[in-house]
Amino acid sequence: MAQPAPPITEPAGGTRARLHHIDNLRTALTVLVVLHHAALTYGNIPVWFYLEPVGDASAGLLDLFVILNQTYFMGLFFLLAGYFVPGSADRRGTGGFVRERLVRLGVPFLLFVLLVRPLLMIAPYREAMADGLVGDIPFWLFAIVTYDPGPMWFVEVLLVFSLAYALLRRPRRDPAVRPDADGRLRWLWPVFGFTLALAVVSFLWRWVNPAPYWPVLGLPSPDHLPQYVVLFTVGAVAFRRDWSSRLPGAAGWYGAATALAALVCFVAAQGVLGEVAFTPGTPQALVALVLETFLSVGTVLALLVFFRRFVTGGGRASRFLSDNAFAVYVLHPLVLVLGGVALAGWEAPALIKFLGLAALAVPGCWALAAGVRAIPGARRIL
Repeated sequence: MAQPAPPITEPAGGTRARLHHIDNLRTALTVLVVLHHAALTYGNIPVWFYLEPVGDASAGLLDLFVILNQTYFMGLFFLLAGYFVPGSADRRGTGGFVRERLVRLGVPFLLFVLLVRPLLMIAPYREAMADGLVGDIPFWLFAIVTYDPGPMWFVEVLLVFSLAYALLRRPRRDPAVRPDADGRLRWLWPVFGFTLALAVVSFLWRWVNPAPYWPVLGLPSPDHLPQYVVLFTVGAVAFRRDWSSRLPGAAGWYGAATALAALVCFVAAQGVLGEVAFTPGTPQALVALVLETFLSVGTVLALLVFFRRFVTGGGRASRFLSDNAFAVYVLHPLVLVLGGVALAGWEAPALIKFLGLAALAVPGCWALAAGVRAIPGARRIL
């Protein structure tokens, strides 16, 4: 799920203007996170705090929505987060950067685990008690043995990435952007080669690490970990090379075309290859993963260029949505669970219930986030 996560929208360097298109992209991805988890509520993938599987045909559409999101949206969050790390480290120094990350990422993570998550576990505990699955186990013990950081896994992993960057970085006397020698950005073949290399690395990773879930970290998608690491690194390099402004419009069209072609081929391949496409280490899995990687990288490119070109507004509404996006990320499970419980008696197809919950949750998340951030001192960590 996403940085909407941490505060990644601060200006990357002292001489750079605020990047409104990245603010707006971050907001859009935060909305997507809320919709993603609303879809889990009524779909068939049991990885959310409150589940109400309706079981009709439209639930399959929600599952497809979730699966397609997972191919790219968290990787894009890591890329955006990585982009703002070098400038922050340059300004604060290594020690100051580490302290800032511990406050801005570590404190919200702990508050979520200690305060928010117990509230989210009330409904699952009651359901487990009603089904006779937990016996007389007290709530506090149930909350511990079923530990899962939920969407805050992203904040946890991003904190690790940020601390690793602080450990490995070389302090720069001159933090200015250093574009390529002739000022041109050669992107086509490097992007193509990067995509193939990421697909191969991901294939090997899933072969040696087939686990679909890491319970200790609560990482719901460890098979995508190479993508997260690589795109975070690409984001940091992009800052130094000013790729955000130099990426040509043609890259967006390339991304959109390859993503669309990969999507069509990916769906067709699933019908032909069947379950073998998900068996780690098989040639069929490599084919499926190459298509998935072209889909994810293409989508990331298309969104980056599209928002830079068409979604550049930085007015009051845009600033409000962006400023509260991280708080929405931290607090949105509360709104979704309460909304799901409130709609429990409504008999409707899965897709309709999803739309109803989404219509309530998206504005509700921003209202709650703004209210919490109005508390004195809250803006320092949210």
